[in-house]
Amino acid sequence: MKIKKGDTVKVIKGKDAGNVGKVEKVFSKEDKVLVEGVGQYKRHVKSRMQGQKSEIITITKPLSIANVELLCPKCKKQARVGYKIVKDGKVRVCKKCGHEFV
Repeated sequence: MKIKKGDTVKVIKGKDAGNVGKVEKVFSKEDKVLVEGVGQYKRHVKSRMQGQKSEIITITKPLSIANVELLCPKCKKQARVGYKIVKDGKVRVCKKCGHEFV
């Protein structure tokens, strides 16, 4: 998977298109990512016990990986990711400027 936790991504499709956020969690089996501040929905929760109040809570739903694009920290543009073999192993690389992701 080319997107990892802590990466900065830009949403390119959907209701939050154009928003930028940091990846909080990656669901590799479902090919989804949870992005901070993006994909938020309201949910009405009914009171379970007497005396407890009903409330509206905000839930962040995961987005499909196909709907987000990685932002390069050096050139600040949307970039595709490639791999480069180094002594230690594989390193992710920006296809536009060649910057290595750490």
